[in-house]
Amino acid sequence: MISKKAQGITPSPTLTIDAKYKSMIAEGEDAVGFGCGEPDFDTPQYIKDAAIEAMLNGKTKYTPAAGTMELRRAVAEKFLRENGIKYGPTQVVVSNGAKHSLMNTFLVLLNAGDEVLIPAPYWVSYPEMVKLADGVPVEVKTTEENNFKASVEDFERALTPKTKAIVLNSPSNPTGMVYSEAELRAIADFAVKNDLYVVSDEVYEHLIYEGKHISIASLGEDIKERTVTINGVSKTYAMTGWRIGYAAANEKIAKAMASIQSHGTSNPNSIAQSAAVAALSGGLSEVEKMCEEFKKRRDFLVNAINSLSGVSCKKPQGAFYIMMNIDEVIGKSYNGQKIGNADDFAKLFLDAEKVAIVPGTGFGAPNYVRWSYAVDMESIKKGVERLKKFLAKLD
Repeated sequence: MISKKAQGITPSPTLTIDAKYKSMIAEGEDAVGFGCGEPDFDTPQYIKDAAIEAMLNGKTKYTPAAGTMELRRAVAEKFLRENGIKYGPTQVVVSNGAKHSLMNTFLVLLNAGDEVLIPAPYWVSYPEMVKLADGVPVEVKTTEENNFKASVEDFERALTPKTKAIVLNSPSNPTGMVYSEAELRAIADFAVKNDLYVVSDEVYEHLIYEGKHISIASLGEDIKERTVTINGVSKTYAMTGWRIGYAAANEKIAKAMASIQSHGTSNPNSIAQSAAVAALSGGLSEVEKMCEEFKKRRDFLVNAINSLSGVSCKKPQGAFYIMMNIDEVIGKSYNGQKIGNADDFAKLFLDAEKVAIVPGTGFGAPNYVRWSYAVDMESIKKGVERLKKFLAKLD
């Protein structure tokens, strides 16, 4: 029999939609996909060269479970250089992607029944990870009027004696919104006052178009002691398939994370670790080029969506996603099939116009759908034209 824990976990809707889209492409259909969160740029050549050199030099063996000391030093230097946070290499744990770092974090922090406050809309995996660690995810509703950001007042309403941690994601997947320094300081004060941990997912930190990224752990020693800072090379360096993420925390937490990882996966890929050293040491010129292109696509897509009747969206400040509000089309029908929520909308849109977007249901936003603009401009224009046709057929 399948375990109760496994039965309680919901599959990722992003990967489900992406799988159906890829199946349509494989069958020769003219489909366009806006589902999976993956830069459509190749990994920079200097990073690939570092991986080849690592293989030629025999760096193909086990490494320490928490990662090579060379990479952990590079991560510590990155945090000091880019975020103003002083971590030692022994406070860094390198994992098989930032997702793995998050899973390790929840396994270390949570006891059965501990509650974790998660602002909604949220990345689909946060609640499921908390459940896998025997914790209880608590949805903290935000509003579009407040740019989908949770305030201290929102957190206070959700606080109970069982609250153990807060999840922050800035820039956010799926909303693209960025917390300001003032907002983060207020949340930091709240966390310190209530003796809560903060799990700060900063994997999109270099994909910001307006505003500035601030790491909450940089705001003082008290909040730093309570924060686990999560990041990785996937988004910044277009290295999604290399699977290198990392976490930084106080010594006690980092040691426990390394211990758990040693039994779960041993070390991250040795060759990818060498490539990640090159990535972190090679500057940000490539991501700046990506960012410039993403900004052009964002501006086009936002303006196009907001020019259509029945849908709308906020302009995101970072990442590469747009949450499209479909409130006005809920209750309408397409060919006699009623749109009751975002799942219905996404399914009908994919079937009718062969456009794959992700329903907001899995993000805690049932009246929204997510578009990724990590796709070429030609596909974006095609998707918008098909959206216009689809909306015109609703009654």
